[in-house]
Amino acid sequence: MEISFNPIPNRIKSARVKKNISQKELGIRIGLDENSASSRMNHYEKGRHSPDVLTLKRMAGELGVPLAYFFCESDLSAELNCLINEMSEEEKTKLLNQLQNKNKT
Repeated sequence: MEISFNPIPNRIKSARVKKNISQKELGIRIGLDENSASSRMNHYEKGRHSPDVLTLKRMAGELGVPLAYFFCESDLSAELNCLINEMSEEEKTKLLNQLQNKNKT
């Protein structure tokens, strides 16, 4: 029996708490109706419902994280993803080259 793990609920909550905004505020910022924003965000964070990719993109923009952050299975990968996202293209290329060269040795 395969156990499925959905990292999205925990990632949403973690990023939201880090930004110090309420579920309702985040919901409103991404375009949800003010009357249902809090409950809908609560359902996303509890894993009762899954947001579509467009909704996740809006959340990513409001929370200052890359879209891929929501899909990282480990906290370490999620944090690395955020740090890499903040790098310039030149810095990313340099890091990629360093990692590729390290793996060749």
